[in-house]
Amino acid sequence: MAPNTFKLPDLGEGLTESEVLNWKIQVGEHVTLNQIIAEVETAKAVVELPSPYAGIVQKLHASAGEVVPVGGPLVTFGDEAAAPDADAPSGDDGASAEPGRTPTLVGYGAPAASANRPARRARAGAASASPAAVPAAQNSASPASEQSAEAVPAGARRTATRSTPPVRKLARDHGIELSAVRGSGADGAVLRADVEALIEAPAKAAEPASPAVGAAAADRHVKISAVRRATAKAMVESAFTAPHATEFLTVDLTESMKLVEKLRKHPLLRDVKLNITTLTSLIVTRLLGTYRALNSRWDAANDEIIEFGSVHLGMAVASERGLLVPVVKDAQIRSLRDLAEELTQLIDLGRAGKLAPAQLSGGTFSITNVGVFGVDAGTPILPPGQSGILALGQVKRRPWEFEDQVALRHTSTLALSFDHRVVDGKEASEFLAGVGAVLEDPGMMNIFI
Repeated sequence: MAPNTFKLPDLGEGLTESEVLNWKIQVGEHVTLNQIIAEVETAKAVVELPSPYAGIVQKLHASAGEVVPVGGPLVTFGDEAAAPDADAPSGDDGASAEPGRTPTLVGYGAPAASANRPARRARAGAASASPAAVPAAQNSASPASEQSAEAVPAGARRTATRSTPPVRKLARDHGIELSAVRGSGADGAVLRADVEALIEAPAKAAEPASPAVGAAAADRHVKISAVRRATAKAMVESAFTAPHATEFLTVDLTESMKLVEKLRKHPLLRDVKLNITTLTSLIVTRLLGTYRALNSRWDAANDEIIEFGSVHLGMAVASERGLLVPVVKDAQIRSLRDLAEELTQLIDLGRAGKLAPAQLSGGTFSITNVGVFGVDAGTPILPPGQSGILALGQVKRRPWEFEDQVALRHTSTLALSFDHRVVDGKEASEFLAGVGAVLEDPGMMNIFI
C-alpha cells in the first residue's frame, strides 16, 4: 500500500490555519481508523483530529506549537510492513483514502491560501526537536514512583509534552518549560499539580524577607493566543465598521427572581439549571420576532439588510482561552427547559475548551452577562455580522420605589448596543423597554410576546 498523508482539513468557517497543541501518537505506532491523533487550536476552538487512515505512523510533519496551514501535511501513514522513517520523504501527499473509507472531517486536502505561511514560535511546552525525529521508546511513561514534578536533566531530549491547554497556560504564565517537567498523569502527561509544585518550590526554598510594599514586579510577556487574536480582530472590525449606539435601562427583577426560584422547585424542572439569564434569553428570543431589525445584518456587498427568520442566540462565555460566544440555533422555538439545557451545555463546553467551530458560528443576536463579575453595567460591542447585543448587569438589592413606598428590591441594569445603520432609536428603545417590562412583571409576557 502506498503511503497516505493526512493533510490539515478545513475545520469550518473559512479558518486558514491551526496550531498543533499536542500529538496523541508517535512515529512507529499503529493507528486505527478514526483514532484521535492530535489536538489542534483554531481561532475558535480546540479540536480533536480523528485519523482518516489506518496504518503505521511514518512521519509527523509538525511539532507541538507549530502552525500548519489548511491543506498542509500533518501525518504520513504506511502499511504494517512499511518501516517507519522519520527522515523519509512523506510519500504521495495527494493520496486519498482507500475506497469505501469515509473521512470523519470535511475538507481534506483543501488548498491553503498560502503554502509558505511563517510558522508561529513554538509554545513553551513544545519540544525543541521535531517529534518525528525522536524514537518511540523515549515517549514511554516513567514508573509512577518517578513521575514527580522534577526537572529533566539539561540536554535530555523529549517528545512534545502532553498536557491540557489550561496547564500549558499556567506554565507559560510562570515561565516554566513543560518539556522540563516530569508529568505524573497517564502516559507522562503533565498535570496542573505538577506545574503548581514547581511554582511553589522556589518560594519554599527561598527564605529572604518579603519584598517591600510597592516593589516592582518583573515584566511578563504573554503570548497572544489564537482565540485572543481572533477576538481582537473581530472587535476592531465591529467597532470601526458598525456605528454603535447603546441604551441603558435599570429594572426591578424582584418578581422575576421569585419566578425563577419557583420554577427551580417545579417537579419538571428540578434537574435543570435555571437563572435570570435563562429567563431573559427566553424573553429576548420571543421579542425578536416582533423587533426583527435587531435580528438582522447589514449586507453592504449586496446593498441590502438581511432580516433573519430564525434567532440563533449567542451567549458570551469567559474561558481560559479568551472570550467565546457559543450559539443556540433556532432559539425562538425552544421551550424554557430546552433553552436552559442547551445554554448550560454550551457554557460548560466553552469553559472546558471543547466547543466545535460549528457551535461558535452563525449567531444573529447575542447576550452577555457582565453581572457575574460584580459589574453593574457595561457597553457591549457587537459581534461582527449582528445588529444587537444585550448586556445584563449584576442583580443587586437597592432602595426602590414600590407601591408608593421605598423598599429594598432586586434590580439590574440592562444595556442594549445596536447597529444604528439597521436599527433606529425608536425600535431599540421599544425592544429594551419590552424586555424590561416582562422582567419586572412576568405576567406581562402574554402581552409583549
